[in-house]
Amino acid sequence: AALGALAVSAPAQPQAAPAAAAPSTPGSAPAPAASASTPAAAEAAPVNNSWLDAPMFYELLLGEMEISTGHPADGFEVMLDAARRSRDGAVFQRAIEIAVQGRSGDRALLAAKAWRQTLPQSIEALRTQVQLLVATEKLDELAGPLKELIERQPEAERSPVIAGLPRFLAGVHDKAQALSVGQTALASYLDLPATRTAARTSLGRLAAAAQQSDLAMSYLQQAHQDDPAAAGPVLLALDLMGPKPEAETVVKDYLARPDALAPLRLAYVQSLEQRQRLVDAVAQLRLAVAQQPDMAQAWLSLGALLTELQEPREGIQALDRYFALQAAPAAEEGAAADEDTQADRLRRTYDYACVVQADAHEQLGDLKEAARWLDKVPPERTDLALLVRRASLMARQGQVDAGLALVKNGAARGNPDARARLLAQTQVLRDAGRQQAAFDLLGSAVKQTPEDSGLIYEQAMLAEQLKQYDTMETLLREVMRLKADDAQAYNALGYSLAERGVRLDEALKLIQQAVSLAPDDPFILDSLGWVYYRQGRADDALKLLRQSYAARPHAEVATHLGEVLWALGRHDEALRYWREAQRRERDNPALRETLQRLKVKL
Repeated sequence: AALGALAVSAPAQPQAAPAAAAPSTPGSAPAPAASASTPAAAEAAPVNNSWLDAPMFYELLLGEMEISTGHPADGFEVMLDAARRSRDGAVFQRAIEIAVQGRSGDRALLAAKAWRQTLPQSIEALRTQVQLLVATEKLDELAGPLKELIERQPEAERSPVIAGLPRFLAGVHDKAQALSVGQTALASYLDLPATRTAARTSLGRLAAAAQQSDLAMSYLQQAHQDDPAAAGPVLLALDLMGPKPEAETVVKDYLARPDALAPLRLAYVQSLEQRQRLVDAVAQLRLAVAQQPDMAQAWLSLGALLTELQEPREGIQALDRYFALQAAPAAEEGAAADEDTQADRLRRTYDYACVVQADAHEQLGDLKEAARWLDKVPPERTDLALLVRRASLMARQGQVDAGLALVKNGAARGNPDARARLLAQTQVLRDAGRQQAAFDLLGSAVKQTPEDSGLIYEQAMLAEQLKQYDTMETLLREVMRLKADDAQAYNALGYSLAERGVRLDEALKLIQQAVSLAPDDPFILDSLGWVYYRQGRADDALKLLRQSYAARPHAEVATHLGEVLWALGRHDEALRYWREAQRRERDNPALRETLQRLKVKL
């Protein structure tokens, strides 16, 4: 952004008064106006003749006529010649615009170079050349002009320009060459106190884009060491946490500072959520609301995560704080339901909070209170997911047919298609305990769309619930054929084999493939630990199950962890995990079956 947009804009025609100021962009400044105290202003000097004499006017007119009659190449040549002779930046810009409109990057670049040769002190000419070199991806010519452009920025603006370099080069296809250009252009700024943090952070981003994570990590560590309070290295560290987990150290070091910015903590929370580290995300949100108790969004995020972690009472408390800080937004008269305004985004966030509050009350078994919260979302802002929630509550109270009619025919924001409504009906049937009806409904749809891996996967999961294991396996292998990178398909089949204690070596291979596709998924780690246990590798299983539970303390993971501890003779610890599982989800089927099989009473 600091280097300017790639698009080159120019006036439609050269102006009669060529001294008009160019658009204000970073690194440029308006020409100083003549002061009344200067001799030039004091004297009533005669007006100098404009360069726009009759022959020049005719030439410009001829160029525009060539363009309007479908000869842009000829029009460009005429305009470029006029620009050279007039020495006016606006005419050069018009020549460039003609070339861009004619989709000729080479001509546009030729005009930019001519502009620079004619007016070497023009920073606008330099900036335009740099923009066009990037747009045409002529990176072998870019380093010199880019370096000069940075050098010509006012000292106070140089660091922001350097920080904007990765975004400026983001569209370049050859990321390795973009990194090389950046290294050349920024070499002289790596050791200057005023610019070294921005330079190293930018080079770290360029290295990360070029998939040189070790180099990116090196730049990151240097930048953070230069200025531990700088936000730029922290944002880079968040992006690097995937390929380089040790980058998280930079984030934690920054967030330990008393002056750490709250938005960066929330960005860290988002990163943790993406990696399924919900317990760690909750810990960060607790710190955020302790430091800034009036941050409504943090309370909402905390309530949502606690509810997802099956801690509904704490979730409700956090959500109550959100509602205390955020009043219900008023509806805008005449506003479209899908309008993307700030007010509409605020309303959608409030609606989401109502749905989460309903989730929490549903977990507590208070279905009427859950329905009351869902009803707070007005019809014009009701989407299909909300219809499903309402229908599922109806089904659980015996109103299955009414719930099905609601998701099949009810008005929903976004005009959901037939497939989405079909999946919604399937969900309602499943929640009502009518798995066979859901399986048959999906089967009819799969016959019509046999390449839809999503529908096939859902049907496979229903087949497992119906104990139709051969059918389930056939369907899951079809999903793998259609979508070879579907980690959940590999995990589902591997876990089912492990749970039944059959073909354990094959189950292990399937789950290992799932781990390779989704290494951060705690439920897949749970599956891997479970197959280890089934193979008699209890110690290996215990390590993985602890890791899974630390990231996502789900009732089923706690059940598995308890069984492994029980088998190892650590009964007291096993009982603690089972009691925790029961607290989180009293009617969890896996917990109930495990306790019955092991003849344990809590």
